[in-house]
Amino acid sequence: MVLTSLSAGLAGVLLRAGLPSLRGSRARRRRFTARGDEPIADIVAEKVFLDINGVRQGMFIEGRDARNPVLLYLHGGMPEVFLTERYPTGLEECFTVVWWEQRGSGLSYRRDIPRETITLEQMIADTVAVTDWLRQRFGQEQIYLMGHSGGSFIAIQAAARAPQLYRAYIGVAQMSDQLRSEKLAYDYMLQQFETEGNARMVRKLKAAPVTMENGTPRSYLALRDRAMHPLGIGTTHDMRSHITGVFLASLRSRHYTLREKIHLWRGKASSGVSSLWDEMISTDLSARLTELHLPVYFFSGIYDYTVNYTLSKQYLDKIEAPLKGFYSFRHSAHSPVFEEPQLARAILQQDVLAGTNRLADAE
Repeated sequence: MVLTSLSAGLAGVLLRAGLPSLRGSRARRRRFTARGDEPIADIVAEKVFLDINGVRQGMFIEGRDARNPVLLYLHGGMPEVFLTERYPTGLEECFTVVWWEQRGSGLSYRRDIPRETITLEQMIADTVAVTDWLRQRFGQEQIYLMGHSGGSFIAIQAAARAPQLYRAYIGVAQMSDQLRSEKLAYDYMLQQFETEGNARMVRKLKAAPVTMENGTPRSYLALRDRAMHPLGIGTTHDMRSHITGVFLASLRSRHYTLREKIHLWRGKASSGVSSLWDEMISTDLSARLTELHLPVYFFSGIYDYTVNYTLSKQYLDKIEAPLKGFYSFRHSAHSPVFEEPQLARAILQQDVLAGTNRLADAE
């Protein structure tokens, strides 16, 4: 969720080398085929730009049948659609998936967006506005809402604010008490590096302590990704380098132009969802938001310390909802929908779409 100093430097090297409200721009399509060479009749495969509450924002919309339920996906610290090139989710088989890149992030990055407009309240309002546009476009009274990591901080509050718009809320690596999560991650990493005899990393971590009193110092945030990924507790359990697994993967992505790739990293460094970091770590959702009037599902990887697995589970225990289910992903860290896509799809098809929780962990 936090841009490493190395990634910021590389992005800098690369950098040197008004539409009517809620009306889509002309979408840029890519070819989307079935098993053979013939295009699918009802397929949706678009890059769309909208004016959302006064700011031009972009999204990818993909699905094999436009009549399928719509799933609006809110990313975390930076957009993640490029990860589908290495970790295909298959979500487009059963949903029309909307990979929205929120205000100030990726396709929606602009240097002239006033920083004071990138607030939690504005992000929630944008989510509702995008939801209404999707409901109108696809002729669906309700859609599904999925928030991942930092996106879950926004999405669960949007779901609580306007439950009538959504058939269900799915929190992936659901945030609750993020400062406590960071403290647990810090303690775990320090212990693991001490056990491994990695004196250099131990020294760096001890120089940047995370505490419940003083929060997450900048020196820790600059070190965080480099410390998490070698231990398998970062983006995915099998990803050992944030640079090769995320940064370079984003640069190779076919989804973006070069300018858009630069915007991915500029937005992560200083704009978009990352702008809400201070509010995220000062807010304990498990104490403030414990009632939702729609079905709630949490997906969590057991190796996740980016957003602590145990805290997510404890949070759902506190939530009152018409229906809820917690799902442990035993081979995943922070991105279970990407890491264990078959299991994720099974849960979505057999529980979420069916309105049950039969596959959920036993209480």
